[in-house]
Amino acid sequence: MAEATSAPAQPELKRAIGPKLLLFFVVGDILGTGIYALTGNVAGKIGGALWLPFLIAFVVAFLTAFSYLELVGKYPRAAGAALYTNRAFKIQFLTFMVAFAVMSSGITSASSAALAFGKTYLQSVIKEFFSDTFTVSATLVAILFIIGLALINFRGVSESVKANVVLTCIELSGLVIIIAIGVYAVLAGDGDPGRLTQVDPAPNQTALVAVTSATALAFFAMVGFEDSVNMAEEVRDPVRIFPRAMLWGMVIAALIYVLVAITSSLLIPADELSKAGSSALLKVVQVGAPGFPLWIFSLIGLFAVINSALINMLMASRLIYGMSNERIIPRVFGAVHPFRRTPWISIVFTSGVAIILVSTADIAKLGGTTGLLLLVVFTIVNIAVLVLRKEKVEHEHFRAPTWVPVLGALTCAYLASPLSGRASADYEIALYLLAAGLVLWLINRVVHGKVEFDPEKLRK
Repeated sequence: MAEATSAPAQPELKRAIGPKLLLFFVVGDILGTGIYALTGNVAGKIGGALWLPFLIAFVVAFLTAFSYLELVGKYPRAAGAALYTNRAFKIQFLTFMVAFAVMSSGITSASSAALAFGKTYLQSVIKEFFSDTFTVSATLVAILFIIGLALINFRGVSESVKANVVLTCIELSGLVIIIAIGVYAVLAGDGDPGRLTQVDPAPNQTALVAVTSATALAFFAMVGFEDSVNMAEEVRDPVRIFPRAMLWGMVIAALIYVLVAITSSLLIPADELSKAGSSALLKVVQVGAPGFPLWIFSLIGLFAVINSALINMLMASRLIYGMSNERIIPRVFGAVHPFRRTPWISIVFTSGVAIILVSTADIAKLGGTTGLLLLVVFTIVNIAVLVLRKEKVEHEHFRAPTWVPVLGALTCAYLASPLSGRASADYEIALYLLAAGLVLWLINRVVHGKVEFDPEKLRK
């Protein structure tokens, strides 16, 4: 009888991604809102040594990448941190909170992109083509931006990895423009190299805390590499291809970030970058290449934040939908529209949360919260890889040196802690988001009782 009612076996996903496409995917997933929107905020925390937080953030992310590589080689499935947490600790509530934290990081990341869209790059385009007296509410634009993403999400979006190559090239072009401006400035004898070693702590703050607080914020720019593990089932020979593609992708992204940071500090004092906020890179273009059409860079910036926001909102709504299907949050979130075939309740919920965030928080707080949530997740993943060493698999796979996940867990935990100088607002926003997840969990327990779930199905 069980055989008669069981669902037919689903075919495997097509393994169409080779090493070059995976490399572009990793680079494209990292590049985006972080560097385009938070350069000025990071400068305000550290001073002229703007490149240092991005370099340290890369090192911390690089350590964690080794843990992801060992786990994706060991379990080449599309579930990521939730799967690893479930396998290692077998605590359903912890698995749920990890999945919900990842979902929340997608919403905060998309919200920061929405604010960058409304407050920075769109405003620049408006000033270029319209009178300076023509103004629009940046918050209203950000809300409309979120609603627009929701409509696209509702309609249904299917992006191939090959299309991601084009998107990555466009995002990359804006950062290459900044680096080219820096090279030109150095060759012309412009800029002040002395700024590159300046660390300017805030009053009653040590130099170490200035560096770590800036790194905690800059870490937002390095996240995204972990999303590539969700492509594992569509990669040809993932055990062999993943390590080189992920690590080289992170190195390329970090090199670009450091060069952009060096260019910014060379041309503009840290206090001016800080005052510019999310428009810091626009100021770099203005100062370093006054003849360059600013609207071109603004359009590239618009594209970068739109792409980042759309990907993150898609991920967030699908995770909520997956958790509903697994009956770990109320089933209403799993409702699928009969015509569009998209999870419309999940889309409305995640979009509503994003609208609240863009109405009440700024870019720095949202970027910091994104980094905080993922640093906590990364701490758990680094511990999970050590716990899962006792679980053997038949096939060969990448194995990280033991000291790497240990150091990865310690550095991630430190950057997530108040000791790093992290703003208290980051914890407040994160707690509100996770509290919402706890409420959904409790409602479901009251209605359905204890439910066992499979995290491998969350993103499918």
